[in-house]
Amino acid sequence: MHYQLAMNTFSSEERQAMLRVIDEERYTMGKYVKQFEEEFSKKFKKKFSVMVNSGSSANLIAVAALFYRKKNFLRPGDEVIVPAVSWATTYYPLHQYGLKLKFIDVDLHSLNMDPNLLKEALTPKTKMVVAVNILGNPCELMKIKSFCENHDLILFEDNCESMGAKLNDQYCGTFGQIGTFSSFFSHHISTMEGGIIVTDDEELYELSLSLRSHGWTRTIPNNSKIYQSREDDFFEAYRFILPGYNVRPIEMMGAIGIEQLKKFDQMVEQRRKNANIFVKCFHNDERFIIQRENGMSTWFCFTIIINPKFNIYRSKILELLKLSNIEHRIITGGNFLRHDVIKHINHEIIGDMKNANIIHEQGFFVGNHPCDLSDEIHYFKFILNKAFEQQAAFA
Repeated sequence: MHYQLAMNTFSSEERQAMLRVIDEERYTMGKYVKQFEEEFSKKFKKKFSVMVNSGSSANLIAVAALFYRKKNFLRPGDEVIVPAVSWATTYYPLHQYGLKLKFIDVDLHSLNMDPNLLKEALTPKTKMVVAVNILGNPCELMKIKSFCENHDLILFEDNCESMGAKLNDQYCGTFGQIGTFSSFFSHHISTMEGGIIVTDDEELYELSLSLRSHGWTRTIPNNSKIYQSREDDFFEAYRFILPGYNVRPIEMMGAIGIEQLKKFDQMVEQRRKNANIFVKCFHNDERFIIQRENGMSTWFCFTIIINPKFNIYRSKILELLKLSNIEHRIITGGNFLRHDVIKHINHEIIGDMKNANIIHEQGFFVGNHPCDLSDEIHYFKFILNKAFEQQAAFA
């Protein structure tokens, strides 16, 4: 059996959408991207959505927009509190814009930022908290939001791994002033590559539109919050107001996204059905720590942490998984502080990183997909049992 890490979710509808774009011969960002943005806003109950070419770019543009707004803007040297476990491009835009990263540990069971550690990281220079919902699972957003409100901090929500997750019947990615999503190949919907920024703030929306496309004004609505238009259409066509980027999506991505959104609820439902099987297989097994659901998770994948009290080598388990054709990865890159790149980043470590280190050293994940994985999950459990038996035999 082959247990895949990622799986294609395209069918005839997505292929026809791509062919429509080819037939119409408009390949760069156009009407399909606009329609996708409108439908995404409606689905996730936000006023504005901005599609870009990746979730990483969504984080970059969202951080940049917070620097260029007129009030309560970020400045180089400001501090931002971040979890020790997340994907690399949660952190890179923060560093690239001159912010100092304050790392705190995560909860071992939810894998998310421990909100009890926020106060320890707080200083007069703290301006923002980046709340990351790890691998489909909502973090303690109500506690984090309350902390931000009490200390006049920006709440930035990185929801790139958790599209569709909910806490208190509210979609994750919508709790902060600005939130980001990803629609990469292996994520909850796929537009091949892709990312989305959401906000209710019109100024942040317009800034994101400009920053997405060279920093120009062409795609900003009339009666703008961020600039005054002029009469000269010739000049306005190439008028630059911000040091922006070119991270626009192509039309194919928007067209595919429209079709994927139609299937989204069904795909999440199947992921959750698979998760029920996974939890039943592992929740009473003290050898393993699995991700504890907070609110409603959309189960990006299935994580396993080998309980440290068992003298079991992860390397031996991973070796058998590989031989058994079960694809796997470290949990979201593990403890980011353990990567070589950290030497280039202005940061401070708050407290110890006990849980992040356990995740880094003892954790891994296997895939979840919007199709029935009953056989794959039971096969996975069988191989894990076999790995433990083999190690016990040589103990």
